Amino acid sequence: MARGTRFGKYTLLNRIAVGGMAEIFLARQEGLEGFEKTICIKRIRPHLSSQPNFVRMFLNEAKLAAQLNHPNIVQIYDLGRIADSYFIAMEYISGRDMSRIMPKADKQGIPFPMIYALRIASNVCEGLYYAHTKTDAYGNPLHVVHRDVTPENILVGFNGTVKIVDFGIAKANTQIEQTRAGEIKGKLSYMSPEQAMGHQLDARSDIFALGSVIYEWVTGYKLFTGENEMAILKSIIDGKIYPPSYFKEDVPEAVERILMKALEKDKEKRYQTAWEMQFDIDTYLASSEFTPSNIHLSNFLKQIFGDEIEREKEILLKNREQEDSEKAAAAAAGASAHEHDEEILELEDVGGRALTDASLAASLGANDNGGRVRGTIPGRPASKGDGELRVRLSSAELEALRRIAEAHKTTVDQVAREMLKSQLKWS
Repeated sequence: MARGTRFGKYTLLNRIAVGGMAEIFLARQEGLEGFEKTICIKRIRPHLSSQPNFVRMFLNEAKLAAQLNHPNIVQIYDLGRIADSYFIAMEYISGRDMSRIMPKADKQGIPFPMIYALRIASNVCEGLYYAHTKTDAYGNPLHVVHRDVTPENILVGFNGTVKIVDFGIAKANTQIEQTRAGEIKGKLSYMSPEQAMGHQLDARSDIFALGSVIYEWVTGYKLFTGENEMAILKSIIDGKIYPPSYFKEDVPEAVERILMKALEKDKEKRYQTAWEMQFDIDTYLASSEFTPSNIHLSNFLKQIFGDEIEREKEILLKNREQEDSEKAAAAAAGASAHEHDEEILELEDVGGRALTDASLAASLGANDNGGRVRGTIPGRPASKGDGELRVRLSSAELEALRRIAEAHKTTVDQVAREMLKSQLKWS
């Protein structure tokens, strides 16, 4: 991908990750008066766009997930299609997911504190409970189930915030016909027994999955493993779950009770809501000598990822400098930095004196002695006050004009003309 590639109203800055379902980009959204916002674009892989069942399910699930608005859930801003690419625009979290945090700490010989793991788990419980109990505008439950609570889908920002990602997308993800075996095995290891058997899922399935994740964080051992998918599924359904103290003797009894209750294979004996599980976790945290805050988590991550944070800053700064340089060069040449992505909008009968911009004069090719740009409207005789103005707009700007025109049941030309009239009367 070329740096600064335009993708509709977004600019793709860098590809962060790629998987069997989608590729994820760091992107920027720009607006009026220098407004800009850093976001993530999750773009569906091209071969999946030709699978109608997957596309339909993906869109339905993404629209459902977009209704979730909670501090511990990554927010979805936009859902759409550009050419043959379906995409989601979502909140960007400057941080790492837990599948990268734990190994990085181990590699540096820094044990990941159990108390930090429980603090993160409490926030995940809060986000899950919100989603599980979410209703529509009429009070009808939406029955949201994540289905893919794994370390990869739990993000911790460098500011210490905890976010769950990919709500609702997991169901569509399971329909992919072409997925790498390693990805399947990784996700299987955190499935609930009812999910492994293909049964109807509810909130308690996510609770079991979270229990599996915390078990791994606390003990350092993955709960369900096997040489292949069938072996992992058999382990989930029939295998014995050993208490965490079996692997790590110093696991507190209260923490062990929480995990074993979350990991009950009979869902009727499990925590019935994520709030119940969060309550027990928070009760334990409150009784501890030290309860970590967002600042503690932030400092811990900055200690581990300090080198990567600085490297990312340097890359973003370099990209910004190169973009600014290209824009300046393009402006000097009288062209947009994204000229390939622009469309020409015809404006007729501007109803005022024409603008005298040099690049505009060159494009129209005619000046009178006063330096005023003049032209004629196609199909009409030239007359005083008539003129043709060609304005170069980006796709995003043109789309904004189109939306205004549709809202007011008029044409794009008329909207642009009225805007220009409004400005000219003050000149």
